[in-house]
Amino acid sequence: MKLAQARLVTSDVSALSRFYENVLCVIPIGSEDYVELRGAASTLALSSKRSVDLFNAGAAEPAANRSVILDFQVNDVDQERARLAELVQKFVLEPTDQPWGSRSMLFRDPDGNLINFFSTIRRCTRR
Repeated sequence: MKLAQARLVTSDVSALSRFYENVLCVIPIGSEDYVELRGAASTLALSSKRSVDLFNAGAAEPAANRSVILDFQVNDVDQERARLAELVQKFVLEPTDQPWGSRSMLFRDPDGNLINFFSTIRRCTRR
């Protein structure tokens, strides 16, 4: 079994789609009710509340997530921080070295979903 994609439910697919297009540098494919942003190894889908009500028994509520973090591995967290400075209103966590060997930063999309950009800290262990 493999996880095919993560899907966020939103009241404004177009606005959230534009945000993720800029954050992920991926062109969204879809309609006003459903969009996919396909990366090399994963897909992020955005679905309207209207389509969830119609096709998924109304099982999801937009902008209500406080438990899932979308993790994206990037080459350079600090470079991404600089690139996103004008797009992201507030960073929850500025670029920080983590004890498990990653450098990461956290921010929220316009619906409040938490996003983590991280990279592996490269350390030289020569003796």
